[in-house]
Amino acid sequence: MRRFVSVAGVAALAALGLGFAPAEAAPSPTHPPAEVDGVAAAFGLTADQARAQLAAQDEAHRIAATLRVPSAGQWFDAAAGTLTVAVTSADAAEKVRAAGAVAKVVTRSQAELDRADAAVRQLVGTGVPGVYGWGVDVRANDVTVDVDRTKKTAATESFLSRARELGVRITETGSSPRQQSGTIQTGNPWWPGGESNCSVGFPVTDSSGAQHFLTAGHCTNDRDQAAYGASGQQNRIGTSNVGGTHSVNAREGDMGVVAVTEAGWTLSASVNTWGQPAVTVSGAAEAMVGDRVCHSGTTSHWQCGEVKYTHKSVDYGGGLVIDDLTWTTACSLGGDSGGGWLLGDKATGLHDGGPSQCVDNPSDGDLSLFQPVAEALAKWQLTLVTGGGGDPGENRTLTNGTDYPIRDYQQVFSPVTSTLTGQAGALAVAVTIRHTCAEDLGVTLLDPDGRGYPLKYSGGSTCTAWNGTRTFTVPGATSPAGGRWQLRVTDYGPGDTGVLDSWSLTL
Repeated sequence: MRRFVSVAGVAALAALGLGFAPAEAAPSPTHPPAEVDGVAAAFGLTADQARAQLAAQDEAHRIAATLRVPSAGQWFDAAAGTLTVAVTSADAAEKVRAAGAVAKVVTRSQAELDRADAAVRQLVGTGVPGVYGWGVDVRANDVTVDVDRTKKTAATESFLSRARELGVRITETGSSPRQQSGTIQTGNPWWPGGESNCSVGFPVTDSSGAQHFLTAGHCTNDRDQAAYGASGQQNRIGTSNVGGTHSVNAREGDMGVVAVTEAGWTLSASVNTWGQPAVTVSGAAEAMVGDRVCHSGTTSHWQCGEVKYTHKSVDYGGGLVIDDLTWTTACSLGGDSGGGWLLGDKATGLHDGGPSQCVDNPSDGDLSLFQPVAEALAKWQLTLVTGGGGDPGENRTLTNGTDYPIRDYQQVFSPVTSTLTGQAGALAVAVTIRHTCAEDLGVTLLDPDGRGYPLKYSGGSTCTAWNGTRTFTVPGATSPAGGRWQLRVTDYGPGDTGVLDSWSLTL
């Protein structure tokens, strides 16, 4: 299961809905007018009501960043203006209330939810007719399976019979999402070769300072394809998917990179808000369920909505399954693919897919989906182009490629040294491990002061292999940027073997 953090016992890592716990939260941001107006339009609010709701959302994130309580998920309750945390014990509930949040006592722990989700994933396999989504619904404390009733077959009914035995909730709709096709500025159009346009995600630079932008992987499938800024293969920008190693459109995610190589192009931190006051990207952040988020795309332009699910899988058919996407109620249309999603003025995602048309009160089959942006930054070791209050030290990447054997009941420490100054902001960590039992492993990032940010907890009734790279984020770290950082991998079980191949830290 590709996750940014493990969620077994994750309440000690609660910031921004992903479970990280910095010592203190950053000051609440000032919300861009385009965000305020977009949220007001999306939810039928006045501008003042939208500002009040966004301020309450900021407070929910602040409280989440301080919680150190085992939970089964958390979300922003916009109607009440509070953070709600699902817990399984009275003691945990008391701690949640003491922190200023609402506690909801539930029956299923995060580990139980993850096991049920993994069982559904195994049952789905390479695809089931009509089954287009599955994942954890933290507000309902269950695992849901989405089915487009117009595409059901006998095989679907057989699958649903076995799925019900797992205790999951089946939701039937009359539609299902699809991948949308279609200066370098978030939301502007671009053309892959002679194909229909996509949208610019976020401008980025690599470690050498070369210019690129992030977009959807299904827009960059072709290796070394010319990228243009106008239709008819006019106004060349550069080349997408250079070398065939800069695009993913599979279970790992939907994300790709376009290299900006032609003269005259510059990268802008300003988002195209299509007539609204511009938003300047100041960094990256992760969204939690209930958050108000907005996106910019060349077709639907500037649209806002609510995060309904995170880490939820989608099956677009034809063998294309993508795990761990964020699902939202915001409108989107063909051509928006690759465009940037924002949480306030922070980059949070790359547009993946959505409905064939926008509807009021969308069902799961009419939601818009995005790829969390932190994973793309970490995978290709890229730095967001930021402005406004952005920290120039953000997103600098350090790597340790030394192999370290992982042995039973022992710890591995792999260091990197940063020469940056000031405070670390959002952190992205990419960890490459080969191990026979991922459930036996706990992974922690240690800052220069020795403080630990747990990234993955151990636990699970069965063993699954970890072969490849997993990415994690610490959105609100308050550690010093400079000094010796370490990745600690702890093996808590017997009879398995493995190696820490490499890891990288993006400050």
